[in-house]
Amino acid sequence: MIEFKSVTKVYDNNVIALSNIDITIEKGEFVFLVGPSGAGKSTFIKMLLKEVEPTTGSVIINDSDITKLSRQEIPYYRRKIGVVFQDFRLIDTLNVYENVAFALRVIEASPREIKKKVPLVLDLVGLSKKHMAFPHELSGGEQQRVSLARAIVNNPTLLIADEPTGNLDPETAVGIMEILNNINRAGTTIIMATHAKDIVDSMKKRVLAIEKGVVARDEQRGRYGYED
Repeated sequence: MIEFKSVTKVYDNNVIALSNIDITIEKGEFVFLVGPSGAGKSTFIKMLLKEVEPTTGSVIINDSDITKLSRQEIPYYRRKIGVVFQDFRLIDTLNVYENVAFALRVIEASPREIKKKVPLVLDLVGLSKKHMAFPHELSGGEQQRVSLARAIVNNPTLLIADEPTGNLDPETAVGIMEILNNINRAGTTIIMATHAKDIVDSMKKRVLAIEKGVVARDEQRGRYGYED
């Protein structure tokens, strides 16, 4: 479970990014985070990743107040979270298999565990036959699938997707969303920030709309509601 309790974030230039946010996201939910550029979505995500701290309030993840984590505890906390970015962020000098395996090596997984898990997630994202390819040999959609595989290989309880379809054509984006939906059905909580109106409207998931730092809408089976 994720809970924001009276969370406010004011940056050094007195810009209020979030103002008195109270939100609860239950385990296993799929939530779209929408709103105009500059509304506070990035700050919301950065708080979940412990990249920024609230000025006031608490962020509770699985009954633990992450605002109280020590610097030494943060890397271990982040291992429980998968992250997918718009720009893929793959390592150019590693092939598909090694890009995914890298996430396991970071947490000092055994060679046996790596050998077992990597093929499984590559099969899940439909890239088993491309395991020896390098990023520059892949399409944008394939690169995003590698990014997804890397994000879920550690079996995270939470997956954060930040504009994961932003650089993809509509047909490829649909394929990525199908994978995300399957991951969610398997029990992973997903929070996805997006401007993709068609995707949000078609999937009918929970929609959190942030405008000027406050929650403007919180709708089950919601719609995008903006003209971006």
